[in-house]
Parts: sequence; structure tokens; C-alpha cells
Amino acid sequence: MGKLKGFLEIERQKPPARPVDERLRDWQEVYLLHSTPDLQAQGARCMDCGIPFCHQGCPLGNLIPDWNDLTYRAKWREAIDRLHKTNNFPEWTGRLCPAPCEGSCVLAIDDESVTIKAIELSTVERAFDEGWISASPPESRTGRSVAVVGSGPAGLAAADQLNRAGHTVTVFEKSDRIGGLLRYGIPEFKMEKRFLQRRLDIMEAEGVRYRTGVNVGVDVPAQQLRAEHDAVLLAGGAGWPRDLEVPGRELEGIHFAMEYLTQQNHICEGDAVPAEEQISAAGKRVVIIGGGDTGADCLGTVHRQGALSVAQFELLPRPPDERADTNPWPTWPNIFRVSAAHEEGGERVYAVSTQRFSGNAEGRVKSLHAHKVNMRLGNGRPTFEPVPDSDFEMPVDLVLLAMGFLGPERPGMLEELGVKLTPRGNVWRDETWMTSVPGVFTAGDMQRGQSLIVWAIAEGRSAARGIDAFLMGSSDLPAPV
Repeated sequence: MGKLKGFLEIERQKPPARPVDERLRDWQEVYLLHSTPDLQAQGARCMDCGIPFCHQGCPLGNLIPDWNDLTYRAKWREAIDRLHKTNNFPEWTGRLCPAPCEGSCVLAIDDESVTIKAIELSTVERAFDEGWISASPPESRTGRSVAVVGSGPAGLAAADQLNRAGHTVTVFEKSDRIGGLLRYGIPEFKMEKRFLQRRLDIMEAEGVRYRTGVNVGVDVPAQQLRAEHDAVLLAGGAGWPRDLEVPGRELEGIHFAMEYLTQQNHICEGDAVPAEEQISAAGKRVVIIGGGDTGADCLGTVHRQGALSVAQFELLPRPPDERADTNPWPTWPNIFRVSAAHEEGGERVYAVSTQRFSGNAEGRVKSLHAHKVNMRLGNGRPTFEPVPDSDFEMPVDLVLLAMGFLGPERPGMLEELGVKLTPRGNVWRDETWMTSVPGVFTAGDMQRGQSLIVWAIAEGRSAARGIDAFLMGSSDLPAPV
């Protein structure tokens, strides 16, 4: 695969990025595409490794060495065909996926991995530019209908697959626009929404129907969907945020990350948000509690809004710069990473636990009280012990809680349907992706818990196969997981 000695002759090259001082003045994407020669050189680094462990790292089962080699050889049309065999939306994963495939790259044993994600993105964008990706409706319809609840990557992947199989698919979304977290959770600087809308328009032209502003279980009874459709897919995500139950949590100026990010995405869409309702970091001292991707999304947003200062808190200790002995290849490398948002500024504070907030006479948060912690591992579960004499107080005007999610929201649809839940509170499903309610299926974060976009797409594709087999007796759709 690739050039015979490419991995020896060519170094890994990150995709180019816009300068920090430029990108902080707008909401456009940070990263740019490789030039064609650079892209082909990066594809040339993919070696004939014998067993491509990148397949193991990718939940979608992407044919990664194939399209790396095709990129190197400038066979662009064949490369996009390989991409679409396993992934409905490579232009989204090429921007948003953390690339577990790169952590499993054989080259990464003692060198830097192939730039798989950048090659994927450049390949699909070339295909769009060339006009190779366009609407292709199914030649015939089966007469069966499916309701998909939730328009995130899992729901949209299932909808796309089921529509290709000839079923009539309607996607229900409680927000005013289709896209789920892709629309309102992911900031514009990570994925401009025109790249989301481009694919949605193609799917609509192919026959997928969209119904926005419909909160199933609230606006429309879930049982009505069962009565009106031959199958229902629950793909509503894991929208129950983890809260911080400490004194002072009720003070003004403390918000969940999704509340903050959603509002800014509405503003970027051109929606009017009254000034008194806007959550703005402009001129404020900000603390983000949570060191993951959502926290980084908040960080980049805070920078663009013009915060006076910002610190990002993480309960866990700082990860090592290189793999620990307990984290061997080809598992996902738990190492210290610097995202585009971190390059733009802010302080990262590790091993810290927030204990309480205090406010002013008007009820607004003014101080955060915390202490440092040491992590201890026992029985496979971490515990955190306060470091003696490490208490500190920090002035703060805005606090954003980005500590992850506990699972799907229970009230409404799930309670009405009475679906079985797992011990962790996610929706239970069998090997065909059906819930405990006949004809009702589930996929994505709603049944898996908070996870990656590639897992969501993979599960949407697998659930589509289960639904197709349920409706038709058998299915030719692929099932990656």
C-alpha cells in the first residue's frame, strides 16, 4: 500500500491551519485541506503492514489502506467510492472524528501514524468539487415506512441506509433544524454548517423526509409513531448532562455546556437571541469544568466571544506525553493532546475538584472554591483524595459545566414506550438492534451512552440492517457492528 518506502522517506504532516489571530476574529473552520502533492505524499506513508490494525480501530470498518493507496496514485474517483462503501458521511467524520484508526496504525508503534483523517476529508471534498456526489434516489419503493427519532449522526446514517433500501423514511427532530449535535453542539469553527446542510439536501432530494420542531413523547405521542409506521428507530442521543451538585450551583452565570454551545450556534445561524438571554463570555473571567472535547468546544467559543481570561478544569491528572506501559498499541493512546482551541490560549488545570461557588448580592457567581486531588485506583475504579492545604479560590464571572452525559433523557418518549433500560440507564437492545418493544429499534448514544461520531454512524448503519430484515425478512445492507 502506498509508496514502498514512503513511511521511511516522508514525515507526517498535519493539515494546515489558519493563524490564531485570524481565526479568532470569525467562526470559520480552523483547518484547511492539504495541497494535492502533500496529500498524495501523506497517502504514500501507508505501508504494506500485512494486518491493517487501523480496521480494528475504526468502528465503521473503513477500508483505510485502500483509499490511502488510491490517493497516493491520484485515483480520486475510486478513492471516494471506497470511502462511501463503509461511511455515509466522510465529510463529517473527516472533520469531527478523533481518529481512533490513527491510534491503531501499525506505523504508530514507533513513529507517527498516517494522516488518515486528513486524507479522508480531502478525498470527499474533492469528490464534491468534481460533482461526483449527487442525489441518487432508489429505483423503487418497498411500501414500508420507518420513523427515525433524532437527527444526529446515528439517526441520519440509519435514515440514509433505509432510504437506499427503498423504505419511506421520516426523521423527527425536536429542534428547529435537522442535525442534532452536529447542528447545535459542534461549533462552526470545527464544522461549518454548510457542510452539514449540503449532505442533508442530498438526502432530502433522495426521498428522506424531515419533520422539525417535533418532540416525540411531548408534542406527538410515541405510540402514534408506532401506529403510523412499520418500524421506529430511537436515536435521540444521550442528552442528560452530568451536573455539579455543590453549594452555590443555583447562582446566575453557571450553565451547562450544551446550553451555551447551542445558543452560540443559533446566533451563527442568524437567529435572533435577545440580549438579556445571551450567555456571553465577552470581558468575563471564565472557568470550564471538564477537560474533554465538549470543554474544548466551549474553550474555542469563549475565545471568539472575547473572554478576559479562561481556565479549563479537569478532575483527572494530566495525561502523559507518550503511551504508558498500561496503555499499549493498538489501544487508543491516552496521551496529552492539544486541540486547536488549546492553541488559542487559556489555562489547563488538572487534578482539581470544585467544592462550591459563592456569589454577590444580586445572586451572580463571583468566586469558585476548589482544591487539588490525588487519584487512587482500587477495584478498577478511581477515587479522588484531597491534597492537604491545597484549597484555593478563583474569581469567576461565567462557569460552563462540560462534564459529560449520564444517558438519554427518561421523561416523555422512553417512559411512554416503556422500553427496557440497561443497568447504566441506556436503552436496551437485542442483537437485531430491537428494543424490548416489538418494532422499536435503537442506535447511537441512546443505547450506547456518550460516544464518538464514528460509533454513532456505525450503529445507525447496523440498526438499519436490523430494521430492513424485520420489514422484509432479510437484508442486503451492511452491518459494521
